[in-house]
Order: sequence, then structure tokens, then C-alpha cells
Amino acid sequence: MKKFLAIGALTLALTGAAAAGITATSVIRADDAADTAQTAVVETAVLRQGSRGGEVKEVQRRLKNWGYYSGAVDGIYGSGTKKAVVYFQKKNGLTADGIVGKATYAALGMNDSYNALNKPNSGSTSGSKYTSSDVYLLAKTIYAEGRGESYTGQVAIGAVIMNRVRSSSFPNTIAGVVYQPGAFTAVTDGQINLEPNQTAYDAARDAMNGWDPTYGCLYYYNPAVATSSWIFNRPTVTVIGKHVFAI
Repeated sequence: MKKFLAIGALTLALTGAAAAGITATSVIRADDAADTAQTAVVETAVLRQGSRGGEVKEVQRRLKNWGYYSGAVDGIYGSGTKKAVVYFQKKNGLTADGIVGKATYAALGMNDSYNALNKPNSGSTSGSKYTSSDVYLLAKTIYAEGRGESYTGQVAIGAVIMNRVRSSSFPNTIAGVVYQPGAFTAVTDGQINLEPNQTAYDAARDAMNGWDPTYGCLYYYNPAVATSSWIFNRPTVTVIGKHVFAI
């Protein structure tokens, strides 16, 4: 009897150990799978020559609107796209390696893509390189140029300024863009010196964080008061309130 009890106890012990081993192996494999999946997400989000897809297309669209890229917006990361990315990176003080990672996504205003890369490593959600003085100046410009517009319309004004900062055809700072001679009526007539309200501050931050209701536009004007025939010839992308937004 004792012999049978001993055998039974040994069998139960071995069965339990085997089950524990299976469970432990399953947990390890599940963890490995999660790590692999996370790595796959990160690798997918980084764009380099040979990449394809919607994110490549969005990078191409922005670079083309801002004067860095002249090829087809086809979602294929070829040599032409790499050359344009390198040009953009050099203009914006980034490592010019032709790879679209966190810093380049942030500079392009593609915050969803930036956050996809940043989240596995930290809780930060901001890749902003801008100062409180930049926020203040952008808010002042938005308030002076568009305080009678809807909130989206005010963000759109800020977005145009941010798009110019990123464009190869304009200065690469907010102050440089705002104070470029003849660029903004509010600077010419002194309204730039008005104190912005909270709405203008909020709109400035949204524009800095990548909200672009204009889809990459570099110009806007009010057709009721604009006097330049040149601006009327720019291709229109959208109309928000009293302003026409163009590229």
C-alpha cells in the first residue's frame, strides 16, 4: 500500500511540475510575442528607402507641398524620396540620414507617427522643439490675423505658419516666417502687438502639435480684401471662414 501511495504522490508531483513548466513556457512565449509585436510596430513606423504605404505617401505629400520633393506621391520610398527627406532634415537641423524616425516625424508635424515610436520608450507625447516665446508669437499672429474666425480657422492660420517653417522656400523659424517682409498684414499695420487671448494660445499649441486643417497649405488670404493678383493664382485647397487656403 505504501508503495502505491508513493508512486501516486510521485506521479502527481511530476504532473504538477509538467503543468507548471507548460504554464511558464506559455508565459515566456506570450511575453516574447508581445515584445516581437512591439518591435514590429516600431520597425513599421520607421520609414527608409524600400518602405511602402500610407505613411510614406503622407511624407511625400508634405515634402512636395513644401518644396522638397518633386516626384510622384505614390507611397513608395525610393531614391527620390530619400533625397527629399535628407534635404528636409538638413534644412531643419536634423541628422541627415534619409530615415524618417521620431525627430523627422516631429519636424514634419506627423505626431501620430511620432507618438507610435515614442510610446514604447517613454510616456512623453511631445516632440516639440519650440519655446514659450514661439508659442507666444504664434498666438499673437493668430489673434491679430484671425480673431474673428472659428477655432478651426485660427488653427489653420497657425498651421500655415508652421508649414512655412518646414518649407524649403521660407525661413525655418516661427519668428523668421512671421517677420518676413510683407508676409503678414498684421505685422505691417501693428496688430501683431495686440495681446492674444486663450483661444489663440490653444490654437497655436494645436498647430504646433500637428493639427493642420489646411492639408499643408503655405498661403491664405481673404478674397474680399486681398489686392495681390498673384495670390489669386495659387491653387486653392480649402476655404475656412473668410479665408482661402492655397499652396
